[in-house]
Amino acid sequence: MTRQLISSGSAFEKEMAYSRAVVQGDWIFVAGTTGYNYETMRIAEDIVTQAVQCFENIRLALQKAGAELADVVQVRYYLTRAEDVAACGPIMQQYFGEIRPAASMLIVGLIDPKMKIEIEVTALRP
Repeated sequence: MTRQLISSGSAFEKEMAYSRAVVQGDWIFVAGTTGYNYETMRIAEDIVTQAVQCFENIRLALQKAGAELADVVQVRYYLTRAEDVAACGPIMQQYFGEIRPAASMLIVGLIDPKMKIEIEVTALRP
């Protein structure tokens, strides 16, 4: 079984010794993904824009692994404020409304105060 490492090109990956995603057999593990736009290395101030960017970053990693959002079987949401959960609901619905993966949501501290949300997924290629 071959192991494939997928990078977004973010400097964070090299600095912190991780991959955006790891493919092992038919399983794809996408690392906690924040709202940074990895092309510009900028992050929006608002939670909704960050959440959309998280999902787009995840979508791109899954595409590189030969999968799509519909293949996600588990998602973990990490938010810095419980008050932001309601604002993220429509975005979660937009991306996972029909897919409905198993999910967990935690309120946590993230390593950069600009980060308001981080999303991690596991997918199984068909």
